[in-house]
Amino acid sequence: MTLSSILVFAAAGLLFRLVARERFRGWLLLIASVLAIYWLQPLSPIRNLDFWLPTATLALVVLSWWISAPQDKRSWRQNAGTLGVLFGLVLAIGLTRFMGLEPFITASLSPPLGQIALALLVLVLLGLLLTKLPGRHLRLKGTFLPGLAIFVLIGLFVLLKLPSMTALAAAGLRALMGQSTDLAKASDLSWLGFSYVAFRLIHTLRDRQTGRLPAVSLQEYLIYAIFFPSFTAGPIDRLDRFIKDLRHPLAPPVADFTAAGTRLALGLFKKFVLADSLALIALNATNAAQVRSAGWMWLLVYAYALQIFFDFSGYTDIAIGLGRLLGIRLPENFNAPYLKPNLTQFWNNWHMTLTQWFRAYFFNPLTRALRSAKKPLAQPLVILITQVSTFVLIGLWHGITLNFVLWGLWHGLGLFVQNRWSDWIKPQTARLEGRPFLKGTATALGTLLTFHYVALGWVWFALPSPQLSWQVLERLLGR
Repeated sequence: MTLSSILVFAAAGLLFRLVARERFRGWLLLIASVLAIYWLQPLSPIRNLDFWLPTATLALVVLSWWISAPQDKRSWRQNAGTLGVLFGLVLAIGLTRFMGLEPFITASLSPPLGQIALALLVLVLLGLLLTKLPGRHLRLKGTFLPGLAIFVLIGLFVLLKLPSMTALAAAGLRALMGQSTDLAKASDLSWLGFSYVAFRLIHTLRDRQTGRLPAVSLQEYLIYAIFFPSFTAGPIDRLDRFIKDLRHPLAPPVADFTAAGTRLALGLFKKFVLADSLALIALNATNAAQVRSAGWMWLLVYAYALQIFFDFSGYTDIAIGLGRLLGIRLPENFNAPYLKPNLTQFWNNWHMTLTQWFRAYFFNPLTRALRSAKKPLAQPLVILITQVSTFVLIGLWHGITLNFVLWGLWHGLGLFVQNRWSDWIKPQTARLEGRPFLKGTATALGTLLTFHYVALGWVWFALPSPQLSWQVLERLLGR
């Protein structure tokens, strides 16, 4: 989000709290979130893509709800109003092309209304098909459809994160739109917010498979999935927690204004003052190849470590502040991670909602599977496999490149070593309980070591190739 969009959202949040009535709250949040995802989607060289990608987001959310909702919640009568508003908004955005003005909701002119109407009709027919599938012989009820939907979402994620596949998809879309494919590149296909929406949808689909998903209306599900304060950069909320806030009556505006204003101001300062200033000297592919001294290289690495923290935590503060204005208390995502004395505590306090998501939907199930196998693996081997595979996946979530794999290995192996070291040293650390000075010294040394381990790991994260990353690591050692 840009500074201007954040200020617009803050003003809209203030207006919402001052004039909103409880019975219209859900409708206002739905309308605002739908308009926001179209407005935030950046311009693409591919014709009309800035309209079709937000529309595809809405389609995925509606279909995921259709798959995950209980049978008695899918009736047209209960959700006709929400579908009518949703389709009406999409068509209204399409009508802006006839107003004779510069595009003001989408980045470019919307496609012809006939195409939009056809796409909405296809979505309705697909929804009807999903509700009418017998599934008795094809096993399409129960867990199969949610599993298939999860597979599709992961497939889309891989397509968007693997540059070669993204460039191929961009070329296909260019050909479909009658444009030249010669200039197609991966950056043409920038689907804003997809990563975070996919996490929310996979969470609900998986909980549907295990019977833990609460029953919600289509309106509530849409608001949860595309809630605009957290749409682009998280945090990754859970449906059961989010829905409690959404259904809870709004508090008097003054009760939230101070907390929201403080959080917004802090986030704006972190992002647009500290992070943007540090970005001028932070490690990147250009200055990494130019710096020749170890001292300056360490300065670049420190600057990047601080810049990525202030940037990301600043956006989280902004999202939490905006959410508070709208009556939603989004979960915390950062808790002084660089001040933690070991790598486990660092990851329990850095992008907490992401690590909690992977812990719930990958790490814990994999651990249980390995421990309950007919021939259970030794505990250290189970820890090694689960830690490394989890963090390799987290690395791949950021991008399917070798450097992100190496970053995941760096942290997965670091966590394994720290786990084994902590078990071995536990009898010695117990003796420090009665010695506050020695305990404080050990904590300070652990914090310093952890910060530097994480900072060195950012070298893999910040740079595009292993060769350049290795060159930087060698330079840091004075070679």
